[in-house]
Amino acid sequence: MNKQQHTTATFSAKQIATAVYLAVVVFCTYASIFAFRKPFTVATFNGLQFWGVSYQTLLIISQVIGYMLSKLYGIRFISELQRRGRWRTSLLMVGTAWISLLLFAVVPAPFGMLCFLLNGFTLGFMWGVVFSYVEGRRATDFIGVVLAVSFIFAGGFSRSVGKWLLLDWNMSEYWMPFATATVFAIPLFVFYVLLEKAAPPDADDENERTVRKPMNSEERRLFVQKYKWGVVAFVIIYLLLTIMRDLRDNYMANMWNELGYAKNAAVFAKTETITSLAVLALIGTLVFVRKNMKAFRIIHWLLMLGFLLAGVASLLFHFNMLDGALWMQFTGLGLYIAYVLFNSVFFERLLATFSIAGNVGFLIYLADAWGYLGSISVMLSKELFKLQLNWVSFYSLLVIVFAVIGIAASYFSFSYFTNKYKGR
Repeated sequence: MNKQQHTTATFSAKQIATAVYLAVVVFCTYASIFAFRKPFTVATFNGLQFWGVSYQTLLIISQVIGYMLSKLYGIRFISELQRRGRWRTSLLMVGTAWISLLLFAVVPAPFGMLCFLLNGFTLGFMWGVVFSYVEGRRATDFIGVVLAVSFIFAGGFSRSVGKWLLLDWNMSEYWMPFATATVFAIPLFVFYVLLEKAAPPDADDENERTVRKPMNSEERRLFVQKYKWGVVAFVIIYLLLTIMRDLRDNYMANMWNELGYAKNAAVFAKTETITSLAVLALIGTLVFVRKNMKAFRIIHWLLMLGFLLAGVASLLFHFNMLDGALWMQFTGLGLYIAYVLFNSVFFERLLATFSIAGNVGFLIYLADAWGYLGSISVMLSKELFKLQLNWVSFYSLLVIVFAVIGIAASYFSFSYFTNKYKGR
């Protein structure tokens, strides 16, 4: 008999309270972590270059290499992470990232690249650590999407803080990243204490979503072997989404400048907040879809919708049929519909659908490692091959191409996992 038949049909008051508590706390926790990560991208360093590549791009690439290395190591580290002692891991990682920003303020260029390599490596583990508090719950769809939209909101909000420090406080571009992180340091500590106090998944959660536990190397190998073509499909999808997201995230300031918003510090927070709320409203409703396979199918259709929205918006913008600000808004909405699905519910529902006693961290880090490798390759290609396109033109054309590939890969994944489920 299906385990889902043994679970209660509704959420108790305690379960609802736990879900809301966790959603608020993980949102605030990861939003604070993001302030240690992205505000430096609003600095252009006056066009400073080394080896024919802008210092801004070298710093971004260094940080992304750090992310990629953390994801490669995290395939093992996060998949084997134990519940006890997670707070120590978090304190070590975030503390090291903070120190790296302090070092960046005092070391001469181009040695700041090493600081952001370290920053990216340490912060790259934090998504898996924070998500481990969330997964395996009947309310994970809701909590997970709140966590995932935190980086959309925080990406805009923390950049606005960084831009504010540059414009209103005349702060040096080298000290601004450390100062922005310092603003969020005490709130982060408070929120992490609250996160540690959250109740673990209960019996209803484990019956409906399967028990979540560390995965050893043999369990990871068997999973990849059993679902290899599905793994290939979702890695391709995530690769495309990570490249789209990283380019938009890292060069958002450049694109807004090219669109005529160079002196508008609030534009980051305003547009990303709208996107966050829209994505939360759309994806959060999946919590009401109790049958895991039904939810997993809906997720695939939403993936295709996200790619389609981003692609159509970019196509209209390319032919001057859509305003630049609206293009940024709609492209971001389409991108984050798909990207947030992967970072909140895709892998959660995959494990639950096929009753796999593992953890989401392994799957996210497996896909992430390839995603960041793709980001580095695209950023370097634009710089090294001296493509005569500004960031707006380059990004809009790339989104059109990726949208077509993404829709095809999403449909393949849908068909593959549907057939796998029928063959159980």
